[in-house]
Parts: sequence; C-alpha cells; structure tokens
Amino acid sequence: MDPPARGAGDGPLRGLRIGVKDNIDVAGVPSTCASAFFADRVATEHAEVVRRLLDAGAQVTAKLNMAEFAVGVTSQNSAAGPTRNPWDPRRVPGGSSGGSGAAVAAGLVDAALGTDTGGSIRLPASACGVTGLRPTVGEVSGAGVYPVSELFDTVGPMARSVSDIARIFAVLRGETPPDVPAAQRIGVPALFITEDVDPAVAAAVRTAAGVFETLGYEVVPIDIPGARSAQDVVYTLIYSDLAERHRARLRRSPELFQAATLERISLGVGIPDSERAAALRRRDEFRQGLSAVFDRVDAVLTPAMPIDVPPLGGAADVIVQSRRMGQFSYPWSLHEGPTLAFPAGFHPVSGMPIGAQLTAAAHHEPALFDIGARYQEVTEWHSARPHPCGGSGPASPGT
Repeated sequence: MDPPARGAGDGPLRGLRIGVKDNIDVAGVPSTCASAFFADRVATEHAEVVRRLLDAGAQVTAKLNMAEFAVGVTSQNSAAGPTRNPWDPRRVPGGSSGGSGAAVAAGLVDAALGTDTGGSIRLPASACGVTGLRPTVGEVSGAGVYPVSELFDTVGPMARSVSDIARIFAVLRGETPPDVPAAQRIGVPALFITEDVDPAVAAAVRTAAGVFETLGYEVVPIDIPGARSAQDVVYTLIYSDLAERHRARLRRSPELFQAATLERISLGVGIPDSERAAALRRRDEFRQGLSAVFDRVDAVLTPAMPIDVPPLGGAADVIVQSRRMGQFSYPWSLHEGPTLAFPAGFHPVSGMPIGAQLTAAAHHEPALFDIGARYQEVTEWHSARPHPCGGSGPASPGT
C-alpha cells in the first residue's frame, strides 16, 4: 500500500479509500502498466480522474497490479508478478483490472479505478464478487491513462455496492447526468443464457431475472442483432490498434513483454487496412441494431462471464482462454453505452462468485444504477466477503 496521495480534501467522497490501476497516473508515484518497458516511469501529473477523486475528498491509497499494458483477462502477465483471487488464491481474479477487483474484494480499499476495453472491469468484478461499471464511451476523461484502443477504452469504478459506484461515477463524470426515464423493461437474450454457458452461471442469471420480476420490472426475451460476430469485430479493431501502438517495442525489444502479452499483441500484426475498415462498418451496423433493441427495452441482462472462475495456469492456450472468458464482455464493448457488472451468486461446486451484467443505451447510467441498487436492496451477494484465510466460499455478509 502506498501512502495517501496529497491533495485530498472535503467533498462527497471524503474518507473513501480508493486504489488506482497502474495504467492511471498518480503524480510522484510509479506508473508502470505492469511492464518492464515502464519499470522506471514515475508520473509527473495526476490523471484527470485521480484529480477529480482527490478534489471530492477521496484518498488514493494504492496503485494496483494489472495485466501488462491492460492486455489480458487473467492478470497473470505482469512484470510485478501475478494477481490472485482473494476468494481462492488458486484462481485468477479476472483481468486486466485484476488488482482492482481483488483489492476491493479483500477490503484493502473501499473502491478502485479500473479501465475497460474488452471487459477489463466487468470480468474482475464478476470473478471477485464486486460491482463494476464500464461507462458510456467518452463519458469519463482518459487524460493521464495509458491507452489500449481509443475506440473502446473507458475508465470506471469498482466497489462493493451500486450506490458507491453511482456516487463515484458522478464525481468522475463531473456533470449533471441527463434525465432518463425510469426503467420498466429488461430484455434477456437467449443467445447469452442458453448457449455454451456453465449451468450454474445460467441458473444465477435466470434467478436474477426472477428477482427483477418481483421488483416490478417486465422481463422479456429479445434477440441481439449481430451478437454472434461481435466478438470477432472487436478483436480485429483492438488487436490492430495494439499492434500499431506497440510496433516499435515489438521490433526492438520483444523479449521485454510478458509472454502472454506478446502473443496477444502479435495477433494484430498484419491485419490489413481493408479488414479494419470492414470491422468498423460492422461495428456501426451492430450499434444500429442495438438502437432498435433499446427502443424496446431499458436494459439487457446477460452473464458477465460464461464460465466458473478459472484456476491459475488452467489454460494452455492464452487466446482461447481470452475469447472464452470475454465471450459476453467483448460484444458489449462494441456498444457505446454503459454496462454494470454485479454479483449474482456463488458457484455451487467451486464456491466462487458469479457475476451478471446490465447494459443500457448510451448515457443511461442512471437507469442501470436504479435497477442495480433495487436489486442489491433485496439481495446480499454484494455484501459477502472472502474468508480471511483465502479459502473459497463466502464469509458472512459484513464480516
């Protein structure tokens, strides 16, 4: 833990201990992106999001580990060493904001900042049993944050509760949110629930849907146009951006990359401009299709991750594991609107957290906060904490 950053004062976040992912600058503190390339880099200025937190009275108390250059879904590819899941140290915490999810779950901080390009807030939130927000693209400043792909990069908060997420987001956004009609209808796409999903995950999401019905929401079946190909579209765009951003490093010192990082970044080498242009057109088509979806429903409910939290070293193929874990996060990255990941249960075999996610139209974060807060008023999944010894399974809420 680092000492609190100077400059914290009075405000709506007074006293809140917040950790910051290591690709977000805190002045006078190393900002390494978990990479040997940046081993000696010390930030000279606060990122805009850090400045806003401090001005609101929060204390920035830690820089948190991550997947190198925010590339990865397990947070094991870090020059600082791997991050483990506090629910079970034999399992991954998700990624790339694995340190942020683990620190919140373990109680080391009250909240944390992460970044999310293809799922890097939502996957750790799911794997670590906390709540996390991928905001509307462009809603939160990325100044002072090392990028992955400006097309999809977002900065967002992670905390135990939706109420904490909402008040932190208000500070990060810095403007009065638009008036959004109260949510009434929640869509559940069959593709995301019934196909190729761990039965326990599917059951937890169905149970969450039932809770929303008891709260008075109308839950309706829907289809997401282009859902089957959305992950491929996002991969093409992100990996082409990554290869271009790290082209000089790939050429001069590839050995300095973590092996898993190098493998993933190298996927973008050689993607032709024509393929990227085609992916951009398909992105626009996907967004047009979603406009019709959000004319019909106020939010869409899906799993955050389709499988149980993987064990350390449990996958021989980095790319296959990435695609599998991000099966439901990458498609929503193609959407410009927000997604809120939240705890929805525990796996009956492993005892690990299960996460669901709600997605809304662009700038409709208030609708997600209202739905999520009402859900957490009648459930206790977000209050459970891992055993202090690190064994799997929840301790009693509040202990």
